[in-house]
Amino acid sequence: MDIDKLSTESRNSMTTNLDLMSPLEIVTVMNSEDKKVSEAVEKTLPQVAQAVELITKAFKKGGRLFYIGAGTSGRLGVLDAAECVPTFGTEPEMVQGLIAGGMDAMTLAVEGAEDNVELGKQDLVDKKLTDADVVVGIAASGRTPYVIGALDYAQEIGAGTVALSCNNDAEISKHAAIAIEVVPGPEILSGSTRLKSGTAQKMILNMLSTASMVGIGKTYGNLMVDVKPTNDKLIQRSKNIIMDITKVDEKTAGDALKAANYSVKMAIVMIMNAEDSTEAAADLKKAAGFVRKAIK
Repeated sequence: MDIDKLSTESRNSMTTNLDLMSPLEIVTVMNSEDKKVSEAVEKTLPQVAQAVELITKAFKKGGRLFYIGAGTSGRLGVLDAAECVPTFGTEPEMVQGLIAGGMDAMTLAVEGAEDNVELGKQDLVDKKLTDADVVVGIAASGRTPYVIGALDYAQEIGAGTVALSCNNDAEISKHAAIAIEVVPGPEILSGSTRLKSGTAQKMILNMLSTASMVGIGKTYGNLMVDVKPTNDKLIQRSKNIIMDITKVDEKTAGDALKAANYSVKMAIVMIMNAEDSTEAAADLKKAAGFVRKAIK
């Protein structure tokens, strides 16, 4: 599809006089347009759920999740991957974000990187991609060669594949097992896909990572029981989670957290099952990491 026919490149009739608008008028129309994003995402939920199931199955078998994209799409993938570590206590290798041009491209455009099909493949080769992994290719336009190269390589070796784009009948949809096409419509600033398209992509990436982590026992109810307490705020949050679930006082929660080597999950099971850290660790292992299943 020619670039001038893409929804992401078309002009928004509500903002043809954008440069003549007052600041309040600009932010008002932006807010109005942003309301369309959630509605666009809603239409894709069945495909998003399919992707979650694919990723969850991969995680349960020890597989990894790779987000791969260029420009804003790549940056959003890197961001979501990075947030999994403190939120869910994952190892950095479990969810990774790859961006055309490497990490330098997080802040500066890397000339021609997104147009290189082989570079997408090579970045996954360098990560030793296997058929146990899942690759989510992200491209607002739906036609980025770098992403297509990555998806084709992933398909070739039998890895799971998901395409996330912001146009109907996107080219990358043909290169993945699951296609998510979220179409929020023309941007208020023509072609600036960091706006509505970026918001839509971020919402879906939030769903993919969060729902998949729930599926492998990273939460108890809506509490992040695998949070890594790496600072004072997170240590207090950890104690609050323990107190909320076990109904003990703060000192007891803090003592259990220390005894559990700052594993919130282990501290909860220790308190609820009245056992030491070794026993709690065994119960958690038997329950595949699900706190609810580990509590006797």
